[in-house]
Amino acid sequence: MMKKQISAVLAGVLALTLAGCGKSAGDDSLKKIQDAGVINIGLEGDWQPFSYHDENDDLVGYDVEVAKGVAEKLGVEAKITEAPWDGLLTGLSTGVYDIVVNGVDVTEEREKTFDFSDPYAYDHIDLVTLKDNTDITSFDDLKGKKTANSTGSTYAEMGEQYGAEVSNVPTLAETMTLVLNGTVDATINADTSVQDYLHTTGETNLKVAVQSDDVTEYAIPMKKGSDSLKEAVNKALQEMRDDGTLAQLSEKYFGADLTNK
Repeated sequence: MMKKQISAVLAGVLALTLAGCGKSAGDDSLKKIQDAGVINIGLEGDWQPFSYHDENDDLVGYDVEVAKGVAEKLGVEAKITEAPWDGLLTGLSTGVYDIVVNGVDVTEEREKTFDFSDPYAYDHIDLVTLKDNTDITSFDDLKGKKTANSTGSTYAEMGEQYGAEVSNVPTLAETMTLVLNGTVDATINADTSVQDYLHTTGETNLKVAVQSDDVTEYAIPMKKGSDSLKEAVNKALQEMRDDGTLAQLSEKYFGADLTNK
């Protein structure tokens, strides 16, 4: 009887040990990437200055270089795929991408579905109207007005929350065109992108009617439970912060160091 009891105890201990090992080894998100030698990265490719094509049609931008830097720190190749914003997080959920590096701001709703890295840049949100528009001087003034933004973006959600009728269009340039031709009253977007658009196009018929007080945190989302990958990405970002790479890239593409809150 004693031997049976001891055997049962040992069997129980072994089962618990194996279960514990299984739990710790269950997250193979980083190992899969390292074994494949490639990290699949999703981004838009047409959201300047985060990711866009230059005059030589090369894919460049702050997020492009951050993504490549993270891949290099992980010791793997960066396989970057361009896709519309409304498909990026879906692609992340279904395993098409390992990470999305696309100026994704951290929200409570998104944190329910994804794990996020530490922030790698900070921004504000602008409300843009025609220069001579006097009806919109706050986000509250959007009630009953028309706005244009990318489908599923935080900016589109903001427009809806403030009572606007939101038209969904794929790119920043198209949203600006709709404001310029009077199809919509306003558009909402990141201050970095708005300022870049105004600077590169020389457009003088648009203005930032109001800017949010809240700070937007940009981070890298990945599937829930990707603890090993999250740790590795955070380590890579910290190294890029410590050696000045993030600040240099921010200055290069934004004209200012936006890597600190």
